Amino acid sequence: MTAELPPFEPIAGRFIRLEPLTRAHLPELYEALAHPEVFAGGFGGGPAGFRADRDGFLAWAEHGYRFDTELAQPYGIRLVGGAHDGLLVGSSTLADFDLPLESTHIGWTAYDPRVWGTAVNPEAKLLLLGRAFDSGFGRVKIQADALNDRSRAAILKLGAQFEGIMRRERPRADGSWRDTAVYSVIIDEWPAVRAGLLARLGALSDHPVTLAAR
Repeated sequence: MTAELPPFEPIAGRFIRLEPLTRAHLPELYEALAHPEVFAGGFGGGPAGFRADRDGFLAWAEHGYRFDTELAQPYGIRLVGGAHDGLLVGSSTLADFDLPLESTHIGWTAYDPRVWGTAVNPEAKLLLLGRAFDSGFGRVKIQADALNDRSRAAILKLGAQFEGIMRRERPRADGSWRDTAVYSVIIDEWPAVRAGLLARLGALSDHPVTLAAR
């Protein structure tokens, strides 16, 4: 199957829904993501990229989400059901589409710390991986700062395979150079990865995601 650009349209899940991210979402996203611990692991260039003030965050996001290129499809992530139905709790992007090589990348992912460790991340990955493989891609890359042990453990838990470390791959916001840990899921592995993610989600209660205390 030849890869084609995925349809950039909402994706409905059990605990979350993904919707194409626009500039209109950015004030809501500020409320979800403008916290030092979100940037501490490498998002937005790492701790030095954190912008506590609203205007600074919005200026960063305008550039960081690559709104004006067909090579990026950023999604906003909203909760489904419960007291916080519709709350925007994060974002993730399907991007770097290489159609001849059937390769793409899920990245630029961050969540409100109040939903860390919940169904949000595994279901977001389930939905985005499904969108990629349904569009004919054969390889989906996922990566993290090599120093971000929490994100690296979460990627492995998804079922992605570790490929190695790209040394001095990009500069952080503080000017230091980041080593990047690279993982992937390929089409041959997708049935098992999909089954594992569905099993994780199936083991959770039917109750909507609740927010931890901040």
